[in-house]
Amino acid sequence: MTDRQTPLLGWREWVALPDLGIAAIKAKIDTGARSSALHAFAVETFSQGGKDKIRFKVHPQQRDTTQMTIAEADLLDRRQVRNSGGRAELRYTILTSVEIGEMRWSIELTLTDRDAMGFRMLLGRQAIRGRFWVDPGRSFLLGSHTQTPLFTDRSESKE
Repeated sequence: MTDRQTPLLGWREWVALPDLGIAAIKAKIDTGARSSALHAFAVETFSQGGKDKIRFKVHPQQRDTTQMTIAEADLLDRRQVRNSGGRAELRYTILTSVEIGEMRWSIELTLTDRDAMGFRMLLGRQAIRGRFWVDPGRSFLLGSHTQTPLFTDRSESKE
């Protein structure tokens, strides 16, 4: 039995990462994964105003390398994470906002090469704990990417 006040997610959902300039990205909801991950490449760290920062590129659409956004964020940490193959890798970690449906909150997001994976983003159990129930037999329960543009109006973030 589910709590009627708790929203229901499907095993995949359209999410937004507004702080990164991504209005819609298809994410796999993975309760077996502790952390969340985003496909990132051309990653570079730098310092600005005494803060460690990170700049990276994202292809937010599956199987599409023509659409791209460039994102910047404060660098939160570098952490050892076990990938789906069980191999540990050191990943950059950021804190950023995520939106699903009408809800918006902050999550920790690791950056990694997910180019060979089916989804550009993985939303792990830490990000959804206490906020949603997950129905593994359903998809896209909280909205469609056609409701908003894929990118926010940040012309420097497009190629």
